[in-house]
Amino acid sequence: MKIYAIVGAGGFGREVAPLVTEMLGKANENDFTIIFVDDNSKEEKINGYSVVDTEAFVKMEGEKFFNITIANSKLRQSISEKLVSLGIAPFTISAMNSVNLSHNIISEGAVLCPFTTITANAKIGKYFHANIYSYVAHDCVIGDFVTFAPNVQCNGNVVIEDHAYIGTGAMIRQGTVDRPIIIGEGAVVGMGSVVTKSVEPYTTVFGNPAKPLRKVSS
Repeated sequence: MKIYAIVGAGGFGREVAPLVTEMLGKANENDFTIIFVDDNSKEEKINGYSVVDTEAFVKMEGEKFFNITIANSKLRQSISEKLVSLGIAPFTISAMNSVNLSHNIISEGAVLCPFTTITANAKIGKYFHANIYSYVAHDCVIGDFVTFAPNVQCNGNVVIEDHAYIGTGAMIRQGTVDRPIIIGEGAVVGMGSVVTKSVEPYTTVFGNPAKPLRKVSS
């Protein structure tokens, strides 16, 4: 029995679970189950999927896999490190209508929601979240534990460092090979912002053009 765990039974987890069902069905997987792992839920089932806590998941018999649908990137990191250390492997969730065009490198544990696109020669780090209608264009480099809210437009030659959060509807201007736009580690780009120049680490920017609001804690 293969066990595919979605860690986090909140809104995003509930959106993603049907994608896993569809993905495994299309792959003709046999003898598998899909569950939620959530230490805070009091429900035994959510949307037809069983819910267990982390301890129960670790004790389950079978070949186990996980993906993490929690927005907090630091928590994603700590959970992933714990589960990997226990010999549980991450898996990538990719909607059937997401698009991965040419020569992209996508690391483990990504979530690629419906209508997302990754075009060409992009490098994407571990546990990337790309919510609906987001795209990553050519020659971008995305770090680990980066989150795209819905409808993020990341144009070519952009570097986004670890743990950055890009808000709904944000647009990042295209950089160049010699001068890429860089979104620093832990930076936050506010909803609907238009980023026309690089953003310092652990800085929140907002507006059109996006301007710094404050430093955020590392």
